[in-house]
This record gives sequence, structure tokens and C-alpha cells, in this order.
Amino acid sequence: MKLQDLTIKEFLEKTASNEPLPGGGCSSAMMAAIAAALTEMVANLTIGRKKYAKVDARMKFIAKKMAENKTHFMNDIDRDAVAYRLVMDAYKLPKNSDEEIAIRNKKIQYAARIASIVPMELAQRAYNMHGLIDEVLKTGNVNAVTDGKVALLACRAAIKGALLNVRTNLDNIEDKSFVDYMIEKCNQFEKCIQIEKCKQIEIDCNRKIIQI
Repeated sequence: MKLQDLTIKEFLEKTASNEPLPGGGCSSAMMAAIAAALTEMVANLTIGRKKYAKVDARMKFIAKKMAENKTHFMNDIDRDAVAYRLVMDAYKLPKNSDEEIAIRNKKIQYAARIASIVPMELAQRAYNMHGLIDEVLKTGNVNAVTDGKVALLACRAAIKGALLNVRTNLDNIEDKSFVDYMIEKCNQFEKCIQIEKCKQIEIDCNRKIIQI
């Protein structure tokens, strides 16, 4: 059973248990999904109201985009779990000979790259959503402004949580160029989300960050 298919109660109980999954990475994806759902709700509460006729088409676009994001983030819950298991399995490999050590190290490097790319992709998608949430707050239904603000807070928490996971996995990677690139991306996002009104970074989330 996928983690995203658990009930909220089951997800929380499983998180609180002595099992490693779901952990911080899965929870970051869940927060991003909540942010998308709340934003979609505010947009839907704006659509069809005479007072907001001028932004009706825009709200329909945002609602559709948030529905897509919500699905992506729910899938990211399980993508993070798969990446974590990949790392753990690599560390469990035998190291009784030079050959085994070399194989184990290669697997660890590969797994750590995957485990850093997955949360970086989450951070990118959540950051791209950040600007749309801000737009909904400014032009959407004022009666749902609190819901929009919670969405913004959840989005920022998701970004920060994802970047923490990126940095943690970079500690195990020997490829300096890859590490430097990812650290620069982390710094860029962390700096930007501290600024209330910063220019939206254009990112194609369908593009692979870097070849594995």
C-alpha cells in the first residue's frame, strides 16, 4: 500500500512510530500537497462570483494547476520513501572485500544522488507554486484569505523541509560539481523565500535537474 493512500490518522500514527517512514521528506511532500489543496479551494471559492469576474479565468487556471500540483506532491510522498529505501539498501550491502566495498560505495553514491534530486524537484515545484498562492491571496475571495495564508505557510515549510533533505544527502556525495550545483540551488531558494516579494524564478519542473 502506498503511503499516499493511508488515511490522515494512519499517516500520522505511522509517522509517530519507530519506523523510519514516513519521515521528514514525506511530510514535506504532504505539506506541499496541503498548500496546493488550500490554494485550489480559495480559487474555487472565487470562481463564478460577480465581484471577482475580472479574475475568473485566471482563477480557473490556478485551480487546475493546483489540482495537478496536488497529484504531483502526493506522488512525491512515495517517491521520497523509495529514495530513502534506496539509500538504506545501499548501506546494507556487504563490505568484506575490496570488490564489495567498491560496489557498495558506487551504490551509495547513486542512491544519495537520487535522494537529493527527489526533494530538490519537490522544492522547485513548491517554489513555482509559491507565486500563484501569493496571487490568489491578492486577487482571490477575501473571505478565504486565512486559508490562503495557511497555504503560503505550508508551501514555505515544504520548501525548507525539502531543502534540508537535499543538504543531508549531499553530505554523502563525492562528486564535488554535483554537490556545488545543488548547494547553490538550495541557497537560491532559501534566500528567495525569505523575501516577501521576489521575482519568480523560471524553472521547468519537467526537466531533469542533472543527469544521474
